[in-house]
Amino acid sequence: MNNRLPPAWSKHLKSTAKSKSGLPRPALAQPGLPKSSSFARAQADSLLLKQAYEHQQAKRLGEAQDLCLQVLERTPNHPLALYIMGTVCLGYDDEASLRYFARAVGEEPRNPYYHLSLGEAYDRLSEFSAAIKHILYALELQPGLIEALCALGRVYTQFDKPDLALPLYEKALKINRDHPKARIGMAAALTGLGRMEEAGVYLKESIEHRVDVGAAYYDLVQSRKFTEEPVELQSILRELDSPGLKSEAVQSLHYAAGKVLNDLKRYAEAFHHFNEAKQAAGYKFDINQYRRFVDLTIETFTPDLFAERSSYGNPSQAPVFVVGMPRSGTTLTEQICASHPDVHGAGELSKLWRVANAIGLKTSASDLGKPVATITQGLSKTLAEEHLSYLRERAPTAQRIIDKMPHNFELIGLLTLLFPNARIIHCRRDAIDNCVSCFVLPFSSAHSYNTNLRALGLYYREYDRLMRHWNEVFPGRIFENRYETLVEDQEAQSRRLIDYLGLPWDDACLRFFDREGAVTTPSRWQVRQPIYKSSVKRWKNYESEIQPLIEALGDLADV
Repeated sequence: MNNRLPPAWSKHLKSTAKSKSGLPRPALAQPGLPKSSSFARAQADSLLLKQAYEHQQAKRLGEAQDLCLQVLERTPNHPLALYIMGTVCLGYDDEASLRYFARAVGEEPRNPYYHLSLGEAYDRLSEFSAAIKHILYALELQPGLIEALCALGRVYTQFDKPDLALPLYEKALKINRDHPKARIGMAAALTGLGRMEEAGVYLKESIEHRVDVGAAYYDLVQSRKFTEEPVELQSILRELDSPGLKSEAVQSLHYAAGKVLNDLKRYAEAFHHFNEAKQAAGYKFDINQYRRFVDLTIETFTPDLFAERSSYGNPSQAPVFVVGMPRSGTTLTEQICASHPDVHGAGELSKLWRVANAIGLKTSASDLGKPVATITQGLSKTLAEEHLSYLRERAPTAQRIIDKMPHNFELIGLLTLLFPNARIIHCRRDAIDNCVSCFVLPFSSAHSYNTNLRALGLYYREYDRLMRHWNEVFPGRIFENRYETLVEDQEAQSRRLIDYLGLPWDDACLRFFDREGAVTTPSRWQVRQPIYKSSVKRWKNYESEIQPLIEALGDLADV
């Protein structure tokens, strides 16, 4: 579960009318109920929700959920209970969170916080138009709501419109110069526009003003390569000695220290910090459950299944899926392709995973055959048309639209049922390099396989096994883009990519680093530079530290 509270949650509670007891004032009597009974129910609901809020604050999300469900059982449309339930679900079941926030908005359509949280839930699901609509309405209701200004700025940055984000962050900073989301958000928008030096100014100011220091240091050290020890390193190490640091700050600071030390070629020290960051995150990964998912996927998505469903989906050639392990070159590949005037890079979209989750294609599923059986020919066409409209919203005239969500490699079966003519580019990189590049970066809990070297190596083997299956089911259809081949001969491999997309060559693809547009992935700093070869066989710098990874990779490790 995610402990993230909605913006200004405590403000919202404080703004609620209070009785002399200090609890929110009871609601008006409901028609058909005795006044005393309705009053007592409202008081009981308010007490439970106050307790639920306290549990939420203390990260006891299960207890918060139980109390909200008690209220909703008695008062099914209680807006505050629906709202808290939305915050409880956010991060582990975003679809449920969206539904709860939408119901809260339905009950109190002029509550700006409800619209804001609904908009942010849409943002998490890459439904940017809906997100913008609700956050704009929150600002219409309360123009100075700084959390809404920052949220809208973040959405615009992710929606490839960072230029629209800048005035929002500027307005937010006028309201509160030290608001962490405003400062970090402004830096992110400037970074998305390639204005690195200006972004660095905001990050340094954040550190000086003690605003989200860990995140600011992490972003700051990503902006350049260090050849001599910077003053920031000792500052970061001092920050790590500070008492009472939150886990997120500890992780960011360790990753920042590791990055600087890696640049300085002090590899053993760097890896110590990367390991400390992983321990601070504390993620757990069940490799056996994931193996079962891969087994079920291979058993379910067979050549016969696709032969029987050859008329399914939409024949459009617009969708392009760039898949592979994170840090395998997916962002670089997207940037090269999206530099072509007929191609739009939409970034990492969650739409396909929303469809998969809705029909039951989850990594925790015990049977994938039943969910797949629910996809009739008619449903496949409906889902494909909805997905195509979702893509067209981002680029109405583009001939090719790229979704570069790396983990769509798990859903190649589903995407083929929806788009039998979609192009699939599989980015592959040296296994050890790929895993080391993952390990030294802060991934979310959705990537819990990145928790330690052994788990990461075993996960990589399952990814490789699944990709081998897809290549057997769709021989010759998936374009394999080797990272090492791309950096060795950029033009030749770039030409192959554009040819695979069925488009004429354009020299702009060789200058992808000059391309305008937002980049919000961990590669956002690197893709603003020409291709470099220093990442090839980078793992050798850490050879003595990564033996558990090499052992887990087995025959996939090219040593």
